[in-house]
Amino acid sequence: MGTSPEHVPSPPESRSEPVTWIGRDRAFERSPEPLAEHEALPQLVREDPGFASRWKWTLGGLAALLLIALVAWRLLAGGTKPPAALADRGAVPLVSVIVPGRQSVTSNVTFTGAIAARYDMPIANEGDTGRIVAVYVEPGDLVKRGQLLARIDDSVLVQQVHRLEATLEQARAQAALSAAEYRRAEGVAAAGALSAEDIEKRRATSVTDAANVKVVAAQLAEAQARLARTHIVAPVEGTVLTRHAEVGQIANPGGDPLFRLESGGEVEMRGQIAEQDLAQVKTGQPATVYLTGIDRPFPGQVRLLGAIIDPQTRLGDIRIRLQPDPALRPGAFARAVVTVDKTQRPVLPQTAVMADSNGSYVLVVSAAGKVERRAVRVSGTTDGGVIIAEGLTGSERVVATAGGFLRDGEMVNVAPSAAGANAVAATP
Repeated sequence: MGTSPEHVPSPPESRSEPVTWIGRDRAFERSPEPLAEHEALPQLVREDPGFASRWKWTLGGLAALLLIALVAWRLLAGGTKPPAALADRGAVPLVSVIVPGRQSVTSNVTFTGAIAARYDMPIANEGDTGRIVAVYVEPGDLVKRGQLLARIDDSVLVQQVHRLEATLEQARAQAALSAAEYRRAEGVAAAGALSAEDIEKRRATSVTDAANVKVVAAQLAEAQARLARTHIVAPVEGTVLTRHAEVGQIANPGGDPLFRLESGGEVEMRGQIAEQDLAQVKTGQPATVYLTGIDRPFPGQVRLLGAIIDPQTRLGDIRIRLQPDPALRPGAFARAVVTVDKTQRPVLPQTAVMADSNGSYVLVVSAAGKVERRAVRVSGTTDGGVIIAEGLTGSERVVATAGGFLRDGEMVNVAPSAAGANAVAATP
């Protein structure tokens, strides 16, 4: 076709298979030998690159369909079987139980308070205002009734008493003279020596002078009483708790107490208890009082319960009578335990008693081997466990621990007890 014919190279000598060279001036001729079967796919892939991508997507789709079919078969096959937890008897929980029985327990009410004098008597100045000139006692001293505690300046009152004593003597002398004149007038009245008017005057003078004696005597008694009040004495036998009187201090009537006296040495504990505990405590019940820093207890007895309950704190007053003891100092912090009840009650370990919004409860294993919820009322705790006041008789089989893993009505197996051990294993 062209003006310069192409040079046709000879086939390489190293290749044994025939090769046909196609030039621009020669028509295409297909090799008479077909491709081998194993060479067809690679040759097709080399000639059509999109075929490889389609082949990969086809294989992925087949694999996905196979996986979906396998999952569907597993689900359909599993749905026809009963639940393993209910059908398999070996999955029933194994629990250990305790039969609590009944034992003697003591119910106590505990509260705190302070030691106080049963009769705390304030002693102040009852007389006129005056300066304290002497103090004779100190806090902690035991005093007798009428013993002098302090003395107020009485120099003015003493002189008033002396003056009134002299005035009383004069009044008595004048009354005696008037009485004698009246008697003489009566003696001569029959002879007519004195008129009836004179005799009546002498009688009136005698009566007036006698009355004047009484007036002066009353004034003297008043002055003596005022003088006596300058001496501050103990009204009863007891122990001096506090002293606020100092020499040189001005004591005013109706002012602050100069002394506080513990009447008779009697002490008590004062405290407050909750409203629900107040209903259980009765007067006369025994109590034990403990003081901080002192090992030995102090026996006592409930003496008084408050008549009202504070609407804000819901607490009521309580007082415990105590025997006099030097260690019981008023104001000391104390803790009291009142024994309110002694009875036979079931006692369970703390792990056996549970609580929720409906209250406290336990799990009881019935004769059929089912778990039953039983509501209980807890009245207190001891070293041995929780005291059950209501809900149990003591003969029930109670799940001791891990009850939270069980359901009401669930079947359980009871493990054999080992030497009365109360430990529990709840294994689902």
